[in-house]
Amino acid sequence: MIHSEPTEGRPSFRKATFGAVDIEQLTLPDGSIVLRSRVPLSSYPRALTSRLVKWAEQCPDRPFLARRDGAGPFRVVTYGETLRRVERLGEWLLARGLSASRPIAVLAENGIEHALLGLAALHVGIPYSPISPAYALLSTDLGKLRHVMKVLSPGLVVVSEGAAFERAVRATVPDDADVVVIGRPFPGRKSVAFESIGDAPTAAVAAAHQGIAADHVAKVLFTSGSTGLPKGVINTHRMLTSNLRQIMQSFPCMEEEPLTLVDWLPWNHTFGGNHNFGLVLESGGTLYIDDGKPTPQGISTTVANLREISTSVYFNVPRGFVELLPYLESDAALRRTFFSRLKLLFYAGAGLAQPVWDGLQRLAVAETGSRIVMTSGLGCTESSPSALFAHWEDTWSGLLGVPVPGLELKLAKVGEKIEARYRGPNITPGYFKNPEATAAAFDEEGFYRTGDALKFVAPGDPNAGMRFDGRIAEDFKLSSGTWVNFGSLRAAVLDACAPLVADAVLTAPDRHYVGAILFPSLPACAAAAGLPDGARPEDVVAHPVVRQRVREGLAALAAKNRGGTTHVTRALLTAVPPSLDAHEITDKGSLNQRAVLDHRAATVESLYADPPARDVIVVDAES
Repeated sequence: MIHSEPTEGRPSFRKATFGAVDIEQLTLPDGSIVLRSRVPLSSYPRALTSRLVKWAEQCPDRPFLARRDGAGPFRVVTYGETLRRVERLGEWLLARGLSASRPIAVLAENGIEHALLGLAALHVGIPYSPISPAYALLSTDLGKLRHVMKVLSPGLVVVSEGAAFERAVRATVPDDADVVVIGRPFPGRKSVAFESIGDAPTAAVAAAHQGIAADHVAKVLFTSGSTGLPKGVINTHRMLTSNLRQIMQSFPCMEEEPLTLVDWLPWNHTFGGNHNFGLVLESGGTLYIDDGKPTPQGISTTVANLREISTSVYFNVPRGFVELLPYLESDAALRRTFFSRLKLLFYAGAGLAQPVWDGLQRLAVAETGSRIVMTSGLGCTESSPSALFAHWEDTWSGLLGVPVPGLELKLAKVGEKIEARYRGPNITPGYFKNPEATAAAFDEEGFYRTGDALKFVAPGDPNAGMRFDGRIAEDFKLSSGTWVNFGSLRAAVLDACAPLVADAVLTAPDRHYVGAILFPSLPACAAAAGLPDGARPEDVVAHPVVRQRVREGLAALAAKNRGGTTHVTRALLTAVPPSLDAHEITDKGSLNQRAVLDHRAATVESLYADPPARDVIVVDAES
């Protein structure tokens, strides 16, 4: 079936609606504060694929999943077809003797076959783990993949393409594991093609589905491993289904009509795989799988999809919005399609620079006559992911909101900061085959320790929400012994340099002053310098106009914040993008600060050399 969704004549449902905000605040004997919603959590299904069964019965011909075949039109799978294929795959999986001790590992990019296999595993109660393909394709030593395979001990491994994954499979997959290849199988290792698997469903499929308990393991999602080897976060069926209800109660607008999403976020991360994929299934909507990425090379694919498909809600990480904004500014056809049905913009994963926020709102007003609600929240892999949302109209960059229904937010003093801790049905019971990490992750009252620090927007008014105050472990001291609030300073640097700078790494632990490695938004920098599209990155970042505008932005920040911990003294615009192979960036586009500092030690030293190197921007608060 070939399908490309038209944009003409569609009803606009841009007006977002929100759930009630009614937060109570309790003070515990030790001085900790607990916030929770007085709005009760509504009922949720026992298993995630209960929604698939519902939509397959009610609207079997409605498109569910769509992905382009190369440069051609979208290939679409309907809800009815999805359920039929899921049941056939489920029968085949049951015959393999798979279980929580021999789960399924999926080494594949987002795709229709990947989704069908994952849904089949969920439907018959076999845990599966989507793993970052970068662990196999970009790593030289395969260290993280070896570790993940050792933890999982999978009975079945699914890969995208035999030739691309052959080296990783041979080196890391257990000999007794079956291998399924979505593309062409490779020689020398017993494997089967995805299109050849699937058996006529028997009563065993229905029995397995009915036998799923809400607290059975549904998925294992591995953390990024930025501070050590990745840990496998247990995701139960209850976590997934309760969190989708929590989200829908916060944003009723997401289920008033079936969602239409264009989304690239990887399914081995909780934002893409639990939140976005799950919301489409929960609402009976359509997911257009975007093969783009929030990079100068990958954004054109995303733009092509967004030019054709009108989304009702658009989710992205801040870097994705930074890369998209110049295209929206310059492409009238893209703007028209993008805003035609849009009722909500949502970012997560990091803070969004206020100028980027303002730019999106300016375009929304110019195109539609009104602002679009843009909001965010807070969560993590261990919370399925959503724990807090700013689910109201009057939002601003950095506002995280209030706890979702059914979740308790504990605010516990840790040193000079207040740590966010979670307890509720959407919180993980622990880490897969890792009792030591599980024990360390929870406090004595069973609250999960997030490591995120929060502040009240308005002390005394919990309904006003919380704001981010950095990570407990990310703040650092200068050599003078004074603390630098990493989160707030990084956000201030991005605001000061927007839209020219997409991300920043602060380089100052144990130094006399704060330095920064700045990752540019190449389209915005090229436009500012009057350079053509496709100009060499090194020419773009070295252009005098770009350097001067960045210097002016940082100087203005220094003039407002003269304390040594509140501005950047030296900075370097790098033409070298963050490396996935060096673990500098995750699949979802967020920077690993520690990996960048370790991998670019020579760059860091150049920031503190006297005299400074020619490419170092020296900030003068008086300039």
